Amino acid sequence: MTISELPPKPDFAALEAAAPKSVDRRTTILALIGNVVLNWSNNESLFIFVLMLLQKTDQVSAAILFATLNTTRARLDLIQRLARIKIKDKALSRELDHLIERFNDGTHVRNELNHCMYTVDSSGEISQTQSMLLVQTRGNLRFGETKPLDDARINEMIEAVREMARLNRDIWDFLPRLEAHLR
Repeated sequence: MTISELPPKPDFAALEAAAPKSVDRRTTILALIGNVVLNWSNNESLFIFVLMLLQKTDQVSAAILFATLNTTRARLDLIQRLARIKIKDKALSRELDHLIERFNDGTHVRNELNHCMYTVDSSGEISQTQSMLLVQTRGNLRFGETKPLDDARINEMIEAVREMARLNRDIWDFLPRLEAHLR
């Protein structure tokens, strides 16, 4: 007889029966994930305006160029390369680099929450995440890191949402200064 390497199939009836008891916590977690995604998307979209200013073009043309690049990393690389040749003010250039660095921190959180498997425990609570990334250490390959979705992690998610909201405001404050510099 062959023993399966698959995890045991969840008892869906038991999970559904237990779920109402944990609905408030689950709703909080799902709202936080949604807020991370919303804030991250809004912040990424603001870089269209950075590209528009660096290219001295209109918003639609900048959006076309931005969307043509397949990854966020490629979009930010283009912006950073253009900034190196277009922004002469070192402080302004450093500020853009810092904004991109902060955005990348938010990208890490967003990717972690969007590209994972969520585990629901027997009481219906979302109890942990398992990253979809493969981790290689000393020749061993294992399936992604598992992290508890405990109060500490929820607090980290709350702070990530706050930081992404602050970043959004900081990018908006940066845009007019970049525009004035590039005139």
